[in-house]
Amino acid sequence: MIQLDYIDRANSTQTVPVVCMHCDSPTCAEVCPAHAIKRTGDGVVQSAMKPRCIACNNCVLACPFGIPKMNTRMELMMKCDQCYDRTSIGKLPMCASVCPSQALFFGTEEEIARLRPNSTPINTFRFGAQTITTRTRMLVPKNIVPEQLDVLSAMYQPTIGNVIEEDLLLDAMNSEDAYA
Repeated sequence: MIQLDYIDRANSTQTVPVVCMHCDSPTCAEVCPAHAIKRTGDGVVQSAMKPRCIACNNCVLACPFGIPKMNTRMELMMKCDQCYDRTSIGKLPMCASVCPSQALFFGTEEEIARLRPNSTPINTFRFGAQTITTRTRMLVPKNIVPEQLDVLSAMYQPTIGNVIEEDLLLDAMNSEDAYA
């Protein structure tokens, strides 16, 4: 399961895929009281096992990347598991096999280095004081490779969507004042 987040839903249909980062030490699995989330020997963090998942939502709240989603009707956490049924037998995950721009790529570091020579893969991310390493890599421009990507620092940057919502709220408040 891959989630698509809208970049600026009010003005664009542009989306960005949000895939599981397959953390080396997955917080989602560590906080699961039912031990429903497992990490395979080759590092893939699986979706919750239906017979064990108690739909407590701990994994959803704990994941620093916001990846697990709770399907309340099924009482089951679901997330990307790199199409383990496919990748474990040598096939590509479905997302990578159908991505027309190859923005989603599944392969070796040597292959991606050949395909994207101006990019460097990183797999170390900072969330405040916590450093997380992952199996999944993110490509960044080669000439400005951060030592670590501080994910929380982006929280304090204004987004277009918030500005639009604030403008609408202020307009509504001002129009109410005009009628008073």
